[in-house]
Amino acid sequence: MAASFPHDHFKTVSGYGGEKNYDYEARALVSMGTHAIAFPEELSEAWLKLAQDLGSAGYREAMSALTGIDLRSVPMEVNVFHYGPGASLGAHPDLPDKLVTHILYFNESWDRNDGGCLNILHGNDPSAVAAEIEPLVGNSAILVRSDKSWHAVTPVVSSCHSSRRSLTATFYRPGSLSSMWPAGDSTPLHGYPRA
Repeated sequence: MAASFPHDHFKTVSGYGGEKNYDYEARALVSMGTHAIAFPEELSEAWLKLAQDLGSAGYREAMSALTGIDLRSVPMEVNVFHYGPGASLGAHPDLPDKLVTHILYFNESWDRNDGGCLNILHGNDPSAVAAEIEPLVGNSAILVRSDKSWHAVTPVVSSCHSSRRSLTATFYRPGSLSSMWPAGDSTPLHGYPRA
């Protein structure tokens, strides 16, 4: 799946000076609150199967059992991300609308000195690292949203020759709207270069 990671229909997501700084590329995989797979014609068979599996009752039941939160019928969206050179995600707890985020990684190799690691933090201090997760195939993280669930993605160094590749399956409180793909979003979509 790492070899066929999507490169189509991405948008640049960036913001500075607010609650957190962030800069990365995002693509919808499964639209918020639906089972609709975004741009399925561009996906490999393996990615189509993963998108279907993430929308299954079995996945929701497994995540509910793992987190102790009933996720069987809440809205969910799935997005994939490229964090290229200079990309980052500042320290923050997730928005209150989020319940749980499951992160999967798709890099076959990674040098932690290139940045791009998910840091689980003791608080809002980015240097207070409780755990560091490299974005490698086989690694995964589950974030249960709370005011104390601080985390960040370390900046990818400018000399990095690959992007940090990840997927998030995010479960939301009923009635929530997508913050990644708000209604009326006209941000232009583009291909992400293959490294």
